[in-house]
Amino acid sequence: MKIKVKAMGEYQTNCYIVTVQGKDFIIDPGIGATEWVVQNVTNPVAILNTHGHFDHVWSNAELQKKLKIPLYTPKEDVMLLAGSSWSPDLPPSKPDVEVEPNQEFDFDGIKIKFRHFPGHTPGCSTIEIEDAMFSGDFIFERSIGRTDFPYSSPQQMRESLKEFKKITYDKTIYPGHGGTTTIRQEQQYSDYWIANL
Repeated sequence: MKIKVKAMGEYQTNCYIVTVQGKDFIIDPGIGATEWVVQNVTNPVAILNTHGHFDHVWSNAELQKKLKIPLYTPKEDVMLLAGSSWSPDLPPSKPDVEVEPNQEFDFDGIKIKFRHFPGHTPGCSTIEIEDAMFSGDFIFERSIGRTDFPYSSPQQMRESLKEFKKITYDKTIYPGHGGTTTIRQEQQYSDYWIANL
């Protein structure tokens, strides 16, 4: 597996291209991501959203059209793709697949697991591919996603963190902003966030 990353737009939102067995998966194509993505894929298969905030989904529609590949978005966040109160210029997009909570997909033997961790948004999910977890805005290095936005829920985030603590394996975490960390490392801080939400 090869992972390319570029921070996009003023919010420096990480867009990832994950290449497995010659297939390219695009995760969270944010503001201005299209040109970089097109230049760095050879066999694009799907666009995957961790959640629906504008800085993670801005280039969805453009890439769907240009690359002719399907878009997968967590079901509970589909409504966020239609427009943004923060960014009225958001190009609307429509997923080809509305991902159910904790749904797993098999792309010719490549397993991709969406794990539902609501709180930052109703559909907020991590995406697991082999030994990597793409965490969107759920978990960052020594931090978590904000819960003071419209549709956010501190209570849901607490429950999500309790579920995150139960994960028994370790993987590298590739977050929506900032650098990498690991599941084990961030589990150490879960109790602190649960107590302080």
